[in-house]
Amino acid sequence: MRRVEVVAPNFKRRLSGVTSTIVQLVPLQARAMGVATLGPGLPADLPKMRWWQVPALLTKPAERPFRIWHARRNTEMLAGILAKHVFRAPLKLVFTSAAQRDHRAYTKWLIRRMDAVVATSARSGSFLKVPHRVVMHGIDIERFRPPRGTGDDWAASGLPGRYGIGCFGRIRHQKGTDLFVAAMIELLPRYPDWTALVFGRATAENSAFADELRGRVRDAGLGDRVRFMGEVPDVVPWYRRIALCVAPSRNEGFGLTPLEAMASGTPTVASDAGAYAEMIVPGKTGVVVPAGDGTAITRAIEAYMADPATAKRQGEAARAHVTARFALAREADALAEVYEGLWKGEA
Repeated sequence: MRRVEVVAPNFKRRLSGVTSTIVQLVPLQARAMGVATLGPGLPADLPKMRWWQVPALLTKPAERPFRIWHARRNTEMLAGILAKHVFRAPLKLVFTSAAQRDHRAYTKWLIRRMDAVVATSARSGSFLKVPHRVVMHGIDIERFRPPRGTGDDWAASGLPGRYGIGCFGRIRHQKGTDLFVAAMIELLPRYPDWTALVFGRATAENSAFADELRGRVRDAGLGDRVRFMGEVPDVVPWYRRIALCVAPSRNEGFGLTPLEAMASGTPTVASDAGAYAEMIVPGKTGVVVPAGDGTAITRAIEAYMADPATAKRQGEAARAHVTARFALAREADALAEVYEGLWKGEA
């Protein structure tokens, strides 16, 4: 614990976008500083502190005047406040906000007690009433990469058609899965070379919603061409196999799907939810349409289905765009600057 300079708490067992961020970011941060996670639901190979080591937070690390407690949820902010102000732990508190809505009074109270605040996009920052820095999420551009061989092409999927189009994320109304399915029911009969894939699971409360979507596909006679893939063991190769990604969320926190697709050489049709509009260069790496507008989503998708060469060309540009602006190392470096500013006593 004497070597731990930054603690990244994760107080949610179920996988979420926040958890995914921690899983990807911490190993890279660990190359440059002493960082440890705290909490359930994380891979065993991440650097961790155990619950019985929490009292060690009352002492200073070996080479810093205090530790950084980097929270990403309300519960984690509260824990940091209690540790710092009740138990007098030598901590500075950092909070990353991805929410794109007015915060409730309780959340505002927590945020005002942070020593530094980070927004994951300009849009999420616009809802903060405190000074903050925008640090957009990055992704591992080695893990998410363009196709390199036959195992990465659509033929390797074993599915019908020549081209694939994918929608990734949990199956629920918020994610706009129904908008994607409706677009496919309209378009696939006109474009026989394409097959649509829906990745992700439906939680118990969304099972009726998912069943309804499957029924609509079945009634349209498209059961072989709209595949509900569920949670696959490794979703990464599928970003390379498909020719187009669709991210039709009605609302989103940040949303990594377009970045993962574009880094894999696949353009994205996305709503303007989350930070999608700040990731995609319209007409160059994909298209952005109004959230919830099924007609606009359908028309944008059809342009690519009618001209697969455009998808290929924009996919190449998308890879270059993500490499230049959204590599995970850029996020790690920007956060390191926030931490160093606190350690140096800068406002």
